[in-house]
Amino acid sequence: MSLLVLGIGDLGATKNRDDLVKTYALGSCVAVVMLDPKTRTVGMVHCALPEARINPDKAKERPGYFADTGIPMLLREMAKHGCDPSGRGFIVKMAGGARVMDPNDTFNIGKRNHLAARKALWALGLGAVAEDVGGNFSRTVTVTVRNGEVMLSSPGRPNWKL
Repeated sequence: MSLLVLGIGDLGATKNRDDLVKTYALGSCVAVVMLDPKTRTVGMVHCALPEARINPDKAKERPGYFADTGIPMLLREMAKHGCDPSGRGFIVKMAGGARVMDPNDTFNIGKRNHLAARKALWALGLGAVAEDVGGNFSRTVTVTVRNGEVMLSSPGRPNWKL
């Protein structure tokens, strides 16, 4: 078994049945998980900000950093593994978008990330079948490729399934 760890702004996909795909400590960031039941491929992107227009140079270097560029790029990464490039038939799940460093909702980054991710998915004709977003706590996401199970964890809380 190998572990594909995705940091902030990273994206990746695998269809190795023995792999786990994981991203740690989503605060205001949003993770979008795509599962293709036909090819048994799992992909994930860890988006830190909603829109690439705030830093086009960074978006070219790390498109996964932004929801509006990272989600379409994840779809292209999934296609490299033999998945339908349109995402048809994919199961999509989303987690994160919390309010952990902004108690007064001054910037609303978590909420803005969540909405930008939904907008990017809708533009591709996709939508999340499950979401665990918001609140004031961070989440770690672990996906087991073998069965497509998406587990969430957070310090001081029991693990839960998405």
